[in-house]
Amino acid sequence: MNLPDANVLCEQLATLIRSQLRPDTALVGIHSGGVWVAERLHQLLGIAEPLGSIDVSFYRDDYGSRGLHPHPQKSGIPFDVSERHIILVDDVLYTGRTTRAALNELFDYGRPACVDLAVLVDRGERQLPIGPTWCAWHLPERLPAGSKLDLKRDVAGNLSLEVKSA
Repeated sequence: MNLPDANVLCEQLATLIRSQLRPDTALVGIHSGGVWVAERLHQLLGIAEPLGSIDVSFYRDDYGSRGLHPHPQKSGIPFDVSERHIILVDDVLYTGRTTRAALNELFDYGRPACVDLAVLVDRGERQLPIGPTWCAWHLPERLPAGSKLDLKRDVAGNLSLEVKSA
């Protein structure tokens, strides 16, 4: 499968979002790939508010069966989310369970005026009724069972997509 350039997808996602920015817009990335995309969007869109980040490890509905992610990250939202326009950012939208967990954690910080979802890639096959407000690329075909679509970042900060087989 030919995968698009993730850096170009970030630019396309910024273009989709730009006209919908409001003075109270803030970005919150989901660790880890969503934070990388959010960092790029934050720069491309020139958002003044500091960037927030969420690690959903403890909020996942499969925490009991999967256990803790081997490298949990610290969540941090350095602004008041109450009555704000929040753009939740993730790299790949799949089942919707990570987004659901991120929303649960986000609301522990306050009650936003609204939350939009921006994703680099939507691979489909949802298990929950969650969809992106903005998406740079819809995966044109299903991946083989057990495969993952991962976002990677090199030491220079360049992003790339990779399919990992089961």
